[in-house]
Amino acid sequence: MIKYIGSKRALLTQIATAVRGRLPDGGLVCDLFSGTARVGHALKKQGFRVWSNDVNAYAHVLATAYVQADRERWETKAETVLAELRTVTPQAGWFTRAFCEDARYFTPENGARIDAIRDRISSMVLEPELEAIALVSLMEAADRVDSTAGVQMAYMKAWAARALKPLELRMPDILPGVAAGPCRATQADAVELAPEVEADLVYLDPPYNQHSYLGNYHCWESLVLWDRPETYGVANKRIDVRTRKSAFNSRPGIAPALKAVIDGVKTPNLVVSFSDEGYLSRDQLVEMLSARGEVQVIEIQHPRYVGARIGIHNPKGEKVGTVGRLRNVEYLFVVGDRQLRLADAA
Repeated sequence: MIKYIGSKRALLTQIATAVRGRLPDGGLVCDLFSGTARVGHALKKQGFRVWSNDVNAYAHVLATAYVQADRERWETKAETVLAELRTVTPQAGWFTRAFCEDARYFTPENGARIDAIRDRISSMVLEPELEAIALVSLMEAADRVDSTAGVQMAYMKAWAARALKPLELRMPDILPGVAAGPCRATQADAVELAPEVEADLVYLDPPYNQHSYLGNYHCWESLVLWDRPETYGVANKRIDVRTRKSAFNSRPGIAPALKAVIDGVKTPNLVVSFSDEGYLSRDQLVEMLSARGEVQVIEIQHPRYVGARIGIHNPKGEKVGTVGRLRNVEYLFVVGDRQLRLADAA
């Protein structure tokens, strides 16, 4: 899966244990801020029926492939599509100009491959799950040859070694369907969707500070939407990064937005991921969640994302700041009317 600063890859065991502690016999889990869909993918693999949601188009595509699509239905068709896409002749276009020439996220050679493959996907008029699998294959192939520190706010001064490798499409790890019923992926604002959510457990992993996922991963949003937007700045961000703002990236906005989600969902169980780098403190979150039941808190020490460990550099590539702390604390808040053994989840 793609590199992602909000990824819960390192915390999947603790999250899955917390969910299983609440739902020992399985059930429907709704992930309202699905991001890369890693959590939904892991829970589907364990037999849970999963509903993944995110407001960004690239995240919706990831969830459609990794949560909604079932291997037994789509794998053979997807292999045929990927085989055809591997034969496409590279042809530079908008993506190459925006992200290989005006900016340097990818080499022009790989940009031309991305342009041609993405155009061919558009022309094929695929079913939603099949198109999502093709787009995820392309997104992940591009991610393996990018020249960034993990976010698309800037690119390396010199090409990263991986960027010089040719782009290669691979089959994403699509899972078999689950016995409990079909999984699903939706694209909606979490605050607006919350009153419509009914699930056995709701998992919340909201943005928690000023860093916008749309801003950090604007190349993927443009690759998925393929709308060739106007761009701005050295990073060549989509122009709508300036207008598609989230209350969760706002210090005054996050508390009322998160409270609306917590109050709105219909579920007996909540699991909430948060970080000590967020705008809300542990005590504030415990107070907010206490209305839903007993709150237990699991603390997990975790290295900060690679960009934070590298430090701050100016546009010339010169280091202009010092590296702060190298680790942060990730919290899991587990809420419900039945005690979870913390030793099992820690």
